[in-house]
Order: sequence, then C-alpha cells, then structure tokens
Amino acid sequence: MSKVLIVGLGFVGSPLAQALHAKGHSVIGLTHSVGSTELLKQTSSAEVRQADVAELGSLKQAVREPVDWIVHCASSGRGGPDKYRRVYRDGLANLRELCPQARVLYTSSTSVYAQLAGELVDEEAPAKPDRETGQILRETEELALASGGLVTRLAGIYGPGRSFILLKYLNGTAVIEGDGGRYLNQAHVVDIVSALSHLIEINAKGIYNIVDSTPQTQRAIFQSLADHFQGELPPKAPPDYERKRGWTHKRVSNAKLRATGWDPRYRSFQDAIAHDASLIPSIRDLIDHQD
Repeated sequence: MSKVLIVGLGFVGSPLAQALHAKGHSVIGLTHSVGSTELLKQTSSAEVRQADVAELGSLKQAVREPVDWIVHCASSGRGGPDKYRRVYRDGLANLRELCPQARVLYTSSTSVYAQLAGELVDEEAPAKPDRETGQILRETEELALASGGLVTRLAGIYGPGRSFILLKYLNGTAVIEGDGGRYLNQAHVVDIVSALSHLIEINAKGIYNIVDSTPQTQRAIFQSLADHFQGELPPKAPPDYERKRGWTHKRVSNAKLRATGWDPRYRSFQDAIAHDASLIPSIRDLIDHQD
C-alpha cells in the first residue's frame, strides 16, 4: 500500500482520504488553517497537519517523511489570479521540491477547455483558456505532467451540501441564460472520489476528464428540475460572459476514464436527484440557514 499526501481536505479531499484509508493506504492530509486542522483531527481518517502550500518552509515543517503520492486538491477559496498562482502553480512547484520522488496527482478543471460551439471534447482537444485563472491552471497541469504525473480535469462539482444549480433553482435565483442551449458538465463528488482513487490504484499517468456521462444544456437541466418539483422554469436572462473561468459551450467526454474500468454511480444529474437521498435535503438545509 502507498503513503499518500493529500493537500486540501475539503469537499473532495476529505472523502478521498476516507476512501484511500479504507483501501489500506496511509494518508497524510494538509490543511491551511489552524482551526480546520484541529477540527479535522477529530473526524478525518487522515493524519492531519497544518501547512501553507505556497510556503516551502511551512511544508518542510509539516512533512518530513517520504510519500508515494501527492494529491494536490487544495482550493483557491474563490480568489483571483494571485491566489490561483500561489495555491496551484507555486504550491505544486513547492510540493515537487518537497517530495521529488513522489507521483503527483493534480486536480484541475474542465474549464481549461475554452470551446464555444457545443463540440465533444476529450483529453486530446485543445485546452487554451482565455481567462488568466484558467491559464494558471494549465501552467500547473504542465508542471504535473513534466514530472510524469497525473492531471484530472474535474467538471462542475456537486453533491450533498453543494450544488449551485439546485441551490439557485430552489431559492428562486436561477435564470436561463440566452436560449438555454449552453452545455453544462457536472460530476458528483462520489464519482470524483471513486475516479481519483481508481486512478491512483492503477498508477495512471497523463490527463483524464472526470465528468458524468450525460452533458446537458442548461435548459434541459432546469426543465428536469421543474418536472421533478412540479414547478416553473426559471426566467430568461442575458448570458454572463464575464465568468471568472470564462464562458464556454462544450460537451466533455469521460470515455478515456471509462476505458480504464471506471464508471460513474450517477451517470447524469437526474440520476443523483432521483437516487442520492441526501442531495435535495442538504441543499434545502443550506437555504434554511441562509434565511
């Protein structure tokens, strides 16, 4: 079994630590804040330590033993380019210097695909984001790949306690942008964790998209929610072309990942709505606490 260092015990990192621990791997988890470190020490299956990934000295204090894998899934906290650069590019450079023999798994984003025509894109498609934040993600990907590492491009993450689409529909703030024909690509956190764990188990290299099997238009997703809740479609609004990671319109393929033997539990957003018993109540709970 491997010793795995997970940088960022958040929405993806925490369940990944649990999944790897259950498979017999030894897991060290790094968090940025002292408060999170103390809290997670009580609940996480990982050995939790505090460090700033952007500061090499901090990492050297926290991690003194060799590890086999580094999983960089820390969050920028919705920061801008400077925060992206520190957490992702500089952070990964520091981690490679800290543990030069370790295999690297970097969790990037399908937002690096800047296609606009609704085309099907796989890992061989051009990835040339027009926003600076997306360009920093690509720079970080190249750092990981240069060391023979693994890059996973995650679609829009959702699951219990997190679904921007479902949240906006239920709290009445959702809109259909333009004609609603733009494709959205999503992945349930359960499937992201199972894919990451699977790729570590098979010692994968290169780039893999982690996304469900059913890319859908914005209108189709909101229509399915309207049908499920017996409600109305959201109103129309102009498209928001100023998204931080850019405005894109593409269908992201998971065929390469599925060819390794992995398959998502939730092949579509509708599958999760129907079969993840925690999803809807958790989002309603978020709304209740916002009021």
